[in-house]
Amino acid sequence: MAKRVTGPEIEKLIQLLAKVPGLGPRSARRAALHLVKKKDQLLGPLADAMGEAHRKVRICSCCGNVDTSDPCTVCTDVRRDHTVIIVVEDVSDLWALERAAAMNAAYHVLGGTLSPLDGIGPDDLNIRGLVDRVAKGGVRELIIAVNATVEGQTTAHYITDQLSGLGVKITRLAHGVPVGGELDYLDEGTLTAALRARTAI
Repeated sequence: MAKRVTGPEIEKLIQLLAKVPGLGPRSARRAALHLVKKKDQLLGPLADAMGEAHRKVRICSCCGNVDTSDPCTVCTDVRRDHTVIIVVEDVSDLWALERAAAMNAAYHVLGGTLSPLDGIGPDDLNIRGLVDRVAKGGVRELIIAVNATVEGQTTAHYITDQLSGLGVKITRLAHGVPVGGELDYLDEGTLTAALRARTAI
């Protein structure tokens, strides 16, 4: 059994850092050591920022985004086209689409995808909120931007069924060849999707 070489406070810091996605036990130890060495420049300000985030961050009651205000900055932005809603699985997907700056639309975060094997049903996701938003009117298009997985496609079909009869146009992200991609390196599923989603030149 390895001997403990640090106090319980540093051990707790390492254990908590190891729970962050992308950080394993080794990376967490390195990160903790770096933070402790730079106590005044990093550890103190980080602790303050995390404390403030803990006090102020909330989930937007309209779209499911995380922000310090409710409704969030995206929902209250009058420059956005709120007649178009992009449906995403997670907040990280919303942030990725915002970084791409491809569309200036509104969003709706589902909080995951339907997965009966994992016990995740419609009531575990923010689907009811989406249906209510569309039912209120004023939405002309819904872009379903979920991952191209079995669970993602199941979720997309379920949402489409729930919104049938509400008179909203439902589209989804194209799947296929990425920009700069070479055909020889793509898997069969991606090539099949690209051929099915082909467009005129």
